[in-house]
Amino acid sequence: MVSAKITDKMRNLRDGYSSALIKLGYENENIVVLDADLALSTKTKRFGTIFPDRFFDCGISEANMMGMAAGLATCGKIAFASSFAVFATGRCYDQIRQSIAYPQLNVKIVATHAGISVGGDGASHQMLEDMALMRALPNMRVIAPADATEVEDVIPKIASEPGPFYVRMGRADAPVIFVRHNKFKIGKAKLLRRGSDVTIISTGTMTAEALKAYDLLKKEGIEARVIHMPTVKPIDKKAVIKAARETGLIITCEEHSVIGGLGGAVSRAMSEEPVPMRRIGVNDVFGESGDAMELVKKYGLSADNIAKNAKDMLKKKKE
Repeated sequence: MVSAKITDKMRNLRDGYSSALIKLGYENENIVVLDADLALSTKTKRFGTIFPDRFFDCGISEANMMGMAAGLATCGKIAFASSFAVFATGRCYDQIRQSIAYPQLNVKIVATHAGISVGGDGASHQMLEDMALMRALPNMRVIAPADATEVEDVIPKIASEPGPFYVRMGRADAPVIFVRHNKFKIGKAKLLRRGSDVTIISTGTMTAEALKAYDLLKKEGIEARVIHMPTVKPIDKKAVIKAARETGLIITCEEHSVIGGLGGAVSRAMSEEPVPMRRIGVNDVFGESGDAMELVKKYGLSADNIAKNAKDMLKKKKE
């Protein structure tokens, strides 16, 4: 079991990203970073300040950025390409498909400002379909870290692994739940809490809400198993099936559409061992402008709603 707890410390995942990039930059001269006129927001600018010869701001031209990243990868570089999730996936899907995924080039797409918690930027920027798009691509691996500590573990790992990756991060500060670094294992789930009544499988910053839901349920005598699934593709099928067999109830939690993301990956993984399942996510709608945390609550992504669904499932199971 991996040690994790909700701490009072808040840290932005983008800070973890920039720190990891800078450390990699000192260690490996083949690391290059590209951005599309959002370097201050994605925080890749920090890398550019230290390594100006290995940083490329491509302007508002995301498709060109992906092509440049692919070209640099063919020359032996490890290319990190960043923008907001809505631009990094939706605006340049064709370039990612044809120039990165198909030839399996060494490009790491690290997107920020994903999900409903982008808040005031509204529906046009609240990317809720990015994991679905990237999961569908052959050769692409998809990761959604839970906090800044895990980001700092993910980035060097994907740099050491050949081929394309998509890493998804939100905009807001998030609770630090991993108080120490761990060697990141691609395709492996992290068991955070033991329990036999129901399993909560979460990804990204929704893992903090899953841990809060665990505490709420525990107060009512309900023992929930909490599994953090940072790698949405390839998913840890063994962990999913084991949880399904041992608890008999599955809830997935993601700041993403319920279509094509974690919920879809989990349901496919346990199709041979089907049990009652609910998907907590955005229910096939666009978002809206508003305060980030108010939107999280309105769209049913809060710990309260996770706990409510768990109790409802247990009630129906007893009936």
